[in-house]
Amino acid sequence: MNFQIAVLLGQDGITNGAIYALLAMSILLVFTVTRVLLIPLGEFVTYGALTMAMIQANNTPMTVWLLVTFTVITCVMDLYTMKSQGFNPKALPFMVVKLSYAGLMLLGAYTLPLANMPMFIQGVLTLGLIVPIGPMIYRVCFQPLASAPSLVLLIVSIALHVAMVGVGLLMFGPEGARTEPFSSSVFRLGNIMLKSQTLWVIAASLCLIVMLFIAFDRTLYGKALKATAINRTGARLIGISPDFAGKATFGLATFIGVASGILIAPITTLYYDSGFVISLKGFVGAIIGGLVSYPLAAFGSIAVGLVEALSMFWASNYKEIIVFMLIIPFLVWRSMHGQQLEENDG
Repeated sequence: MNFQIAVLLGQDGITNGAIYALLAMSILLVFTVTRVLLIPLGEFVTYGALTMAMIQANNTPMTVWLLVTFTVITCVMDLYTMKSQGFNPKALPFMVVKLSYAGLMLLGAYTLPLANMPMFIQGVLTLGLIVPIGPMIYRVCFQPLASAPSLVLLIVSIALHVAMVGVGLLMFGPEGARTEPFSSSVFRLGNIMLKSQTLWVIAASLCLIVMLFIAFDRTLYGKALKATAINRTGARLIGISPDFAGKATFGLATFIGVASGILIAPITTLYYDSGFVISLKGFVGAIIGGLVSYPLAAFGSIAVGLVEALSMFWASNYKEIIVFMLIIPFLVWRSMHGQQLEENDG
């Protein structure tokens, strides 16, 4: 391996590691607030990438029907809740807004000149189609089980992953897809060649990480989510709604997943079932952070990306095995040095 090859592998490793860092932070965010290990996070990555590809191919994105379906289901569930628990005057206007939004997105998906729109607008449309599905998934699948043991939540998460993979096959088919690159230019820094697409991914990932930090440390809603993560019972006693916290964290995680898919779609071909392996690598980074530390999870994810890139050069047939074996020493070390805490399901 010469210096030029090492630089290219380093670029690929840091690029992939930046995406894994975003996913690891999303996994930590959802787990600490809701106790849900969000296994289907990778499906949001593939949904985002493949929806963007359909838009650029001037095909109607089928995810709009998923949005409509979940909107109708959540409205029916809310109406049933009002029937059993009493009328809520704030719920009806919100239902009207949700149904109107889904109707507008459906109309836009079939009438707008999708392929002729600027790439930024295509990305915004992709986010607008998929991100609202995240909070609605929490409403349908996890909110009724919010007080259930963590094992039950894990089983539901696995079932949701399997279902979303099947739905992805129906919406996108078995064919893989890429999107157009944000930029195809190349910069030379001495003897080092830097691809602009790589710089786009790294810069966007850093911006998202900084936005997450600001949202959690500088905003009222972020502090409410942090309070829920630290002490769910205490947060409930001071008026912070666990249902709102769950929907907000799922919304943030979905946004990060879809944005990650849009970022990596120009540099790798994604299929309907590619998300599971991608989210597993983010999970390895989250485990390195002990499912509690955001900085450690981010650094661990960068390490995962670098190890993966180097493994592709030295032992490409075993790169997945090498990456996932990274989790073993950290699990052993934490089992030997970690304190056993009694689970608080409250």
